[in-house]
Amino acid sequence: MIDLLSPFVEFAFMRRALVGCIAVSMGATPIGVFLLLRRMSLTGDAMAHAILPGAAVGFLFAGLSLTAMTLGGLVAGMAVAVAAGAVSRSTILREDASLAAFYLVSLAAGVAVVSMHGSNVDLMHVLFGTVLALGNDALALLCAIATITAVALALLFRPLVMECLDPAFLRGVSRLSPVAHFGFLALAVLNLVGGFHALGTLMAVGVMVLPAAAARFWTTSVGAMIAVAFAVAVTGSVCGLLLSFHFGLPSGPAIVLALGGLYFASLLFGAQGSLFARRVPRTHQEA
Repeated sequence: MIDLLSPFVEFAFMRRALVGCIAVSMGATPIGVFLLLRRMSLTGDAMAHAILPGAAVGFLFAGLSLTAMTLGGLVAGMAVAVAAGAVSRSTILREDASLAAFYLVSLAAGVAVVSMHGSNVDLMHVLFGTVLALGNDALALLCAIATITAVALALLFRPLVMECLDPAFLRGVSRLSPVAHFGFLALAVLNLVGGFHALGTLMAVGVMVLPAAAARFWTTSVGAMIAVAFAVAVTGSVCGLLLSFHFGLPSGPAIVLALGGLYFASLLFGAQGSLFARRVPRTHQEA
């Protein structure tokens, strides 16, 4: 065990990567839980791809600049979210279909911009991130996003839970419904932009969705689900970083593969609705 964990003791870049992953997990996993409860998990994937053209434009003008790529990603993500909502309200197209259309165009445009004005290394950086090369500015940004998300969710927790259960009821009894809805979308985009710097566009949504999906197999309480999702995200991050270090795998995909392994383990053996739990005979009281 000491040899297994020795990379975090011996190498500063591994410790920095771990801190970055913990910060991403703190902000992204609660958002992932609420996306899961809202049946919007694929929306997170669409929005993750939507930030790519803005980040690519920031890269085009300023190179691998943290500020430029963050601002570009935020603008692009917010624009796609608002545009998809406007299309769904003004036409017969549902929001999921309009998001899918926008994110496909955004992904293609972002990859085209990076490919035309950068190298293959730059493209890999944008798509898969560089968690093993996080600098002080990137770590500060990730920690700031995690803090903002924690405070905002603490203030909006009850309206968000109520909106998951009955959005119409929340609109009828509280004026916080639009604040909770659009505030949540803004937090989702903000965390995807933060995850983009660590894990890249294609991998960022994995830390948001996979731990939440795994947590659903262990508990039905929203608060407990957030705690379990965070534990899964940190465990997967540690395992993925170790896989990357010891076997030379790309760090972002290694982390998401580790999270995928934890998800499948939960799917098989979780206490709530897993394949194993459904096969275990229940007592009369439980039935």
